[in-house]
Amino acid sequence: MRTYLLETKYEFLKALRMPQYSLPTMLFPVVFYVFFGVIFGGAKSAKDVTVAQYMLATYGAFGVIGASLFGFGVSVAIERGQGWLEVKRTTPMPIAAYFVAKLAMAMAFSAIIVLLLFTVGTMFGDVTLTIVQGAVLFATLVAGSITFCALGLALGFLLGPNSAVPIVNLIYLPMSVLSGLWVPIWLMPKPLQELAYWLPAYHFSQLALHVTGGSRGESIAMHVLAMLGTAIVFAAIAYAGYRRDEGKLYG
Repeated sequence: MRTYLLETKYEFLKALRMPQYSLPTMLFPVVFYVFFGVIFGGAKSAKDVTVAQYMLATYGAFGVIGASLFGFGVSVAIERGQGWLEVKRTTPMPIAAYFVAKLAMAMAFSAIIVLLLFTVGTMFGDVTLTIVQGAVLFATLVAGSITFCALGLALGFLLGPNSAVPIVNLIYLPMSVLSGLWVPIWLMPKPLQELAYWLPAYHFSQLALHVTGGSRGESIAMHVLAMLGTAIVFAAIAYAGYRRDEGKLYG
């Protein structure tokens, strides 16, 4: 356990000391929320829910996805290219500690982002959530990071260190837009609304919107199963990539 805790501690400190990861990851969703959630916060979006309250859920999901994809996808791809995973394999440390530490780091950054959004929303966006609603929304957003950590890990083993950043961005930003994280899904053309059902970010945002209001009223179980299924599929792809790298090294 001490090994896992130490690895987690230094993984978090490493990410915190890398401004190219920590600053955009924490500030990007908050700045967007200020522009679109706070400035237009008093308007009604749907079901008598204010824009500020609606976007607290969707930009919370957006921030968590970014922390997870970049924390795993880009980080693992770069460290594979540097040979850092090879070094880890030569030590007595269980390799699982490496992945658990990255998961804990991504969830910690997700928690920080959500708390920052909560602070901005309640102080400047007139968002009103009960203690129970706030706790449920916080738990939903932070727990949802697991699915996107699996996606990021799969990308980390599929991409090279130089291609990771642009490709992750090409997945992250269009997926966020098409899932209704920036623009409510019902304002999109019908074909794009149907496409959203195949995107994990859509199911993630709908789970969050069930808490704040403004969801499409679909089954919570369907969204949870979609998230779990996505996590399992991409975890399997990541494992296959890990074994492929292991085979190249050790035969």
